[in-house]
Amino acid sequence: MRFNREIVKVAEAQQRVRPYIRTGKTEKVALLDSFGRYLAEDIRANEPLPHFRRSGMDGFAIRSADTKGASRDNPVWFQVIETIPCGSVPEKDVQPGTASRIMTGAAVPNGADAVVMLEMTRTEERDGQVFISVSREIPPGHNITPVGSEVEQGKLLLEKGRKINAGAAALLATFGYAEVEVYKRPRVAVFATGSELLDVESPLQPGKIRNSNSYLLASLLLDAGACPLIHKTLPDDPDRAQAAILAAFDEADLVITTGGVSVGDYDILVDIFERWDGRMLFNKVAMRPGSPTTVGIWKDKFLFALSGNPGACFVGFELFVRPVLKGMQGKADPDLPYFTATMAEDFTTPCPFERFVRAYRYVTDGKVFVKPAGMEKSSITLTIKDTDCLIVVPPGGRGVLAGDQVKVISLAEWE
Repeated sequence: MRFNREIVKVAEAQQRVRPYIRTGKTEKVALLDSFGRYLAEDIRANEPLPHFRRSGMDGFAIRSADTKGASRDNPVWFQVIETIPCGSVPEKDVQPGTASRIMTGAAVPNGADAVVMLEMTRTEERDGQVFISVSREIPPGHNITPVGSEVEQGKLLLEKGRKINAGAAALLATFGYAEVEVYKRPRVAVFATGSELLDVESPLQPGKIRNSNSYLLASLLLDAGACPLIHKTLPDDPDRAQAAILAAFDEADLVITTGGVSVGDYDILVDIFERWDGRMLFNKVAMRPGSPTTVGIWKDKFLFALSGNPGACFVGFELFVRPVLKGMQGKADPDLPYFTATMAEDFTTPCPFERFVRAYRYVTDGKVFVKPAGMEKSSITLTIKDTDCLIVVPPGGRGVLAGDQVKVISLAEWE
């Protein structure tokens, strides 16, 4: 396997992964704890919104028919019979020639079919009674929000698999969902490989580097709704590494390793895939960076073996791991979200494989542009912090030029 690998295109590799995606278990959580989680049920309006006729203004609830013929020269007078604060229930019905003082958001009393703004009235007191005058005709329904005008009862509000954001939480609260059914966070074991790796708190040593990939993956996993379980660095010993990985499947829903998947003498994941009794879906992808990316299935659970280079590890996660996590959390269509943009500068590095260039987008004069986030080398970490998309560069020697329309994978705000 080390040197005789079947190379597959990215689309084919993703197609091989898709049949093994399984939605996870669900749990009920308090609304306050649901932010960022994924709904495991469709949410429908259990009542109309609003559920009472609501005033849209501070003013007076009246019968519109009473204003027929009203003008500056011929104002119509109404006796004010009560005041209705927001949150109160009207005690009196509006009769011909009467009005109720009403606040914004308050329930409109029976008999009234319009609310006239406070500024459009004149108030006068007569023998201890308050009267108002209206100097123009008011149409029926004026400044009144009808029952169910915002949401009809039974309407689908939030679909299963949707990530709960602030707006979704507000809707859930509006309709009284104090608890909500969500998918459990997938538990993901993360292993970095390589004797050159130091713990993050360790001082630098000659020939060593700190383990950044585990924290890169942990952050990406949290962003994707998963629960990362960071394990100790795997030794350059296939037997011990395999034992640790297989043991991790007992506690995790899937496992990710980073490093050890190339063709070097110490690339232990290659040895593990050669002798384990799981199913390997692919072990080389026609892409840059991250062509050695390998994915297998162990007892219906995924093992993602990503590159040890940070840039390649990042790209491999976005192309293969994130869609799986979305599918596990109820996303009906976990495919990558593409858009088209204008290339801001030349990118002419030749490559026989499809390239996925770390980039960021911006808008100028109404056009969306994309620009590489920096030097495009798989070993570079610095560019990841500014990346919110991946430019898809077709294989071949020309690359893409400034002004070209390019296909782009959106990474920011993917729900």
